[in-house]
Amino acid sequence: MPVENATSKTSLLSLILFWAYVLIPLLWGVSSTLKKAMALFS
Repeated sequence: MPVENATSKTSLLSLILFWAYVLIPLLWGVSSTLKKAMALFS
């Protein structure tokens, strides 16, 4: 049982890190694109 708990905590942490690794550059790219689009259309 303790091994399963440790594994689930590790996988949860790696999942959070993975999504942070994916979403942070994605959000940065989206915000950068929106800023350029606003400048283009203003």
